[in-house]
Amino acid sequence: MADIGFAIIGCGNIAPFHAEAIRDSEGARLVAVCDKDEARAKELAGKFGGDVYTDYAELLKQDDIQVVNICLPSGLHEPLTVQAANAGKHVMVEKPLDITLEKCDSIIKSCRENNVKLATIFPSRFKKSESAVRKAIKEGRFGRLTLADASVKWFRSQEYYDSGDWRGTWKFDGGGALMNQSIHYIDVLQDLMGPVESITANCETIVRDIEVEDTAVALLKFKNGAIGTITGTTTAYPGLDARIGIHGEFGSAVIEGETLVAWNFKDEIPEDKEILAGSNETKSTGAGDPTANLMSEGHRLQVTDMVSAINDDIEPMVNGESGRKAVEIITAIYESSKNGGKKIIL
Repeated sequence: MADIGFAIIGCGNIAPFHAEAIRDSEGARLVAVCDKDEARAKELAGKFGGDVYTDYAELLKQDDIQVVNICLPSGLHEPLTVQAANAGKHVMVEKPLDITLEKCDSIIKSCRENNVKLATIFPSRFKKSESAVRKAIKEGRFGRLTLADASVKWFRSQEYYDSGDWRGTWKFDGGGALMNQSIHYIDVLQDLMGPVESITANCETIVRDIEVEDTAVALLKFKNGAIGTITGTTTAYPGLDARIGIHGEFGSAVIEGETLVAWNFKDEIPEDKEILAGSNETKSTGAGDPTANLMSEGHRLQVTDMVSAINDDIEPMVNGESGRKAVEIITAIYESSKNGGKKIIL
């Protein structure tokens, strides 16, 4: 079977990780890259191969491209994804799927109508630590889930925000510490705990000269009866490991960075020590620098998942509807904060 052709639209900081993931994935090859800044596109193509485009409309005409990876500022995802779907291309969209539920729904609708696959980039879904916790929840090892928390105490300087005119804006970034940085861990939290029933929150811009929040705290009630918290900031110098805690009547698990640091159950099994030791293989990423310690392995697993989805005609693991959930939670947090901490029912 011929390799599936991929193209990358947007050659900024995250694009090399997509390119590396495509290069390292069996059954995939990078055909083209596109950016309005031709020099940036040429630089990426020089490292990973592929034809260079500055006009995405021309790229979408190429028959040897089956999948388009959207790596643009968050608020620009919807129009490009819709155009790609209308051109019959499968699409992988960097987080968030887009910055409003209306845009997310437009993306999902377009991909469904054009019968193309849609994946949202959330590499943490493929990490050993989350997979182990997810499996333990399904097996009932936690008993009734009672409490969960996601804490993302990272640091981004003012220079970081000033490095791109889209950063820290509502129009293009869609939010701050939550929508841009904490979203990976919010996605993991909802994936493990299930649907959220209600949210109350407070978001503030305390330190940075930006439109959006640099610090936020939210209280969640899950539909399974558990409660939880989300804490997100980009003002915690020098940037600490992100943390997710999952707790129940018979067990607790804590992930810091990408590593399981606590794995305790009332009923232990022989595999527990192996599970705890096996999650120590990856380092924390992004705490003080967007790409520090970032590796393309999670992206590679998502590219491989997309290749399988196309070849076997199945849904990608993190499809559009799944990717939409984190955006729903974050936009509800913003709505609650803007309304004085009003409880928002999802």
